[in-house]
Amino acid sequence: MSDKPIHLVILVGSNREGRFAPVIANWFTEQVRSNADFTVDVIDLADAALPAAISDTPSAEAVSFCERLAAADAFVMVVPEYNHSFPAVLKHAIDFGYHEWQAKPVGFVSYGGFAAGLRAVEHLRGVMAELHAMTMRDTVSFQNPWDAFDDQGHAVRPDGCAAAAAVMLHQLKWWATALRQARRAEPYIEAPTVPNKQDLADVG
Repeated sequence: MSDKPIHLVILVGSNREGRFAPVIANWFTEQVRSNADFTVDVIDLADAALPAAISDTPSAEAVSFCERLAAADAFVMVVPEYNHSFPAVLKHAIDFGYHEWQAKPVGFVSYGGFAAGLRAVEHLRGVMAELHAMTMRDTVSFQNPWDAFDDQGHAVRPDGCAAAAAVMLHQLKWWATALRQARRAEPYIEAPTVPNKQDLADVG
């Protein structure tokens, strides 16, 4: 396997006023930075300044955003649960890319109430499958995260969440390394269109 570090892009998927996302994103970023197998780029969607419309003539901000996605070997989405799903700002950002997501692994750090944001994650799995991305089975999730961190942003019970992060990062490293090698050996393309009956008749 390649010794080159995995370049991980962390997407902070909330722009709601008073959001808790930065606390969790900062904690997770520190977990990644303590792991020599990764380099990290954090994109806070509250600051990304993506335009409201997706255009054939993209803005400089949209071009920069997609370039940062393209440079990634893997992604992690820090996502809260809004109304049993994930925030609109995250879906909007996902839709700016297409090929940038393909054949790359995606992990999730979720938070919320009783369900710990996992309903948002399950919705995201379907979206990312449509974009030919590979989602990690294991997540890092926080139930009632306001009670899980102190005023300095440190985890109150660090061992459990750090262990969950280590498991997910191990999975991300394996998949990112394997998929990076595969993309280099043969560029990823979608399956060809299935021929219709007329095409088959012409061949026959």
